[in-house]
Amino acid sequence: MGDNDDYDDGAMDLLSVSPEVTYNWVDITSDFFKHIQDLQLGELLHDGHLFGLFEAMSAIEMMDPKMDAGMLCNRGNPKPLNFQQAVATGKIKIDDLEPSELIGIIDATMACIVSWLEGHSLAQTVFTNLYLHQPHLITNKILKAYCIAVYKLLDCIRDCINKAQVFEEEDFQPMGYGYRLGSHPQSGNTYDASLEVSEQKCIAMLREQEEELNKKVRSAEDEANSEWSALAARIRFTRMFYQALLLITKRDSQSGADCVALLNGCSEMMKVIIKTAGKGTQPIENSDSPNPMGFEPMINQRLLPPTFPRYTRIKPRLDALHYFDEQVTRLRHAWKITSCTNFHTALDFFMEFSRQRACILSRSALQLLYLSPSPASTASLAQAGPPRPHHALLEILRDSVKNFVNPPSLTTKSPIVSTPQTREFVENFLSRCVRPFAVLLQVCGHNRARQRDKFALLLDEFATLQDEAESVDAVVSGAAGSGLRAYFGTWLLYHVLRVMIAYLLSGLELELYSVHEYHYIFWYLYEFLYGWLVSALGRAETLANEGARRADAKRGGARKQKKRSRPYAREGLMCQVMQNMCGGYYKALVAFKLQGKIRQPKSEFDNEAVRYKHRFAPLSVITPPQVRYHEFCEMTQPLQYENPVILYLGGCKHFQQARSLLETITTPDQEITDLLKVAKTNFVVLKLLAGGHKRDSTTPPEFDFSVHRHFPIIKLV
Repeated sequence: MGDNDDYDDGAMDLLSVSPEVTYNWVDITSDFFKHIQDLQLGELLHDGHLFGLFEAMSAIEMMDPKMDAGMLCNRGNPKPLNFQQAVATGKIKIDDLEPSELIGIIDATMACIVSWLEGHSLAQTVFTNLYLHQPHLITNKILKAYCIAVYKLLDCIRDCINKAQVFEEEDFQPMGYGYRLGSHPQSGNTYDASLEVSEQKCIAMLREQEEELNKKVRSAEDEANSEWSALAARIRFTRMFYQALLLITKRDSQSGADCVALLNGCSEMMKVIIKTAGKGTQPIENSDSPNPMGFEPMINQRLLPPTFPRYTRIKPRLDALHYFDEQVTRLRHAWKITSCTNFHTALDFFMEFSRQRACILSRSALQLLYLSPSPASTASLAQAGPPRPHHALLEILRDSVKNFVNPPSLTTKSPIVSTPQTREFVENFLSRCVRPFAVLLQVCGHNRARQRDKFALLLDEFATLQDEAESVDAVVSGAAGSGLRAYFGTWLLYHVLRVMIAYLLSGLELELYSVHEYHYIFWYLYEFLYGWLVSALGRAETLANEGARRADAKRGGARKQKKRSRPYAREGLMCQVMQNMCGGYYKALVAFKLQGKIRQPKSEFDNEAVRYKHRFAPLSVITPPQVRYHEFCEMTQPLQYENPVILYLGGCKHFQQARSLLETITTPDQEITDLLKVAKTNFVVLKLLAGGHKRDSTTPPEFDFSVHRHFPIIKLV
């Protein structure tokens, strides 16, 4: 075996051969080198029947240093010491630790937790801390309480993320590698299975150490005082952060104020922690260990599967502390979802939260805070579909339809409701809406790259619902004795359009489109989707007002009617802003194309019809009908012969109109401010181009997405 003699004994057992079995080995080395002379460079002889590519990969993975992560232990590095060996040799201390040493261990552990939350494995991050392998053997009470709390905290984080089910393999690795978190019945690796600590016991242990540290702060001198104070802040932060996560994962109606207070306390403690980050022992320069004492980066290398070695660099301490600070802020913001009273507002909150590119823990917390999982769904995390209580979301969707279009079939004491057929149609439709709309909320919790793929799949489910919505509207309108009113169809169309728009815009955010594709992306948004969305909002307002008039008529028509509110006026205005922005880009891009300012792919390697079909394939629902490529060509043909100057001026008008609409908003947020900057800048650029600026230049313009993720600033080079 040569250099591989130290490989894991378990692997050697697997490779051992029973003595009863004999093999007749034949040396094929000379034949092999003889026959490969018939192969040209790059050719491969493959016998697919007996030895396929899968077998070939498996054959070279095991014990190959380039492929097997476990082999890193056999490349001249000293054998890593486990907890007992490190204690015996004096490499780590379990008692009489200085405050600076405790601070260094805690800060390094926090950095490891952040690295885990960013997608690395527990084995290569948190559990490189040897103190976590045997916390019950630690004599120092502060460190022992902290290590036990870390176990409980990891368990709580993993529970929260597993319940929400909005993570992918690149976001989070839940695998425990045999380490026993909390009280779950897993096979213990190094953590004593007899050590069972309840949540309240863990909190009490931390609180007891806080009190002891506060006594030392009052009795110590100035220099020592600051160290004990810094240590107390870290223990206090750990306790409050753990308590806040417990309230989030086990949310009840009375826990809101407590959770916010705890998170506010975490923010205050984190200010102290960041300020005193230099008081702990610091990692040695050019070392893989996050702290001089207590950490062994290679200790769990044998636990990793035989895969390509993935180097894990622990996040720098100060960056990790700022990460925790921002995470607390995001969790506090996520709690605001509990005050969202309707689905429309909640969906806006989810989408806005997603745009901030929040971490996996805060995205998961948001999912749990809006609708806590039902007991049945928490029993099996492997259950297909999102863990949402059916009846709760059903009532939320019922209120959403009622607030959006106010159909008579959902009006209390309406004669239509008493019709059994109508009631059955409406209830069945709303019941079937539960899963797609729960999935919509769940999709908003995934990372931005994964959302695009999931939006495409979600549109298939919405297409099925649209067909049923037409049938329900026909039954409801017939029972009311009125003309066809698309109550449920309008409500569903609104959400379908939002998903379509999010799908196309995500391609811009993720830089999936080439510049020569921009023109039909912005055309589809300008001429089609935003136009339909403005129309859907207008129709919803009309239908809702009709319902309000019906209610007023029943209460007594002679009563003076109040002025109707327009709950979606701002959203309608923003849709018009986006429509004008897209129109401005479309006309500018066509003008650039006519003047040869945009590089086009070579015709022999390109087919625009294929690209167009690929980009818009997921948008094939019943309403709105998909615009085929030949229809796009027919509708845009006149502009292909237009004077570029006219097109630039047309783009100017669109950006000017967007600017005018944005300036009517009395309470602008950051989104409005960014759009205003983009609209103003692009107006000036197109005005210059219309005046003949750089008319003969064929240098492509630049599209700068640094100000806004979807609408770039056009720059002339």
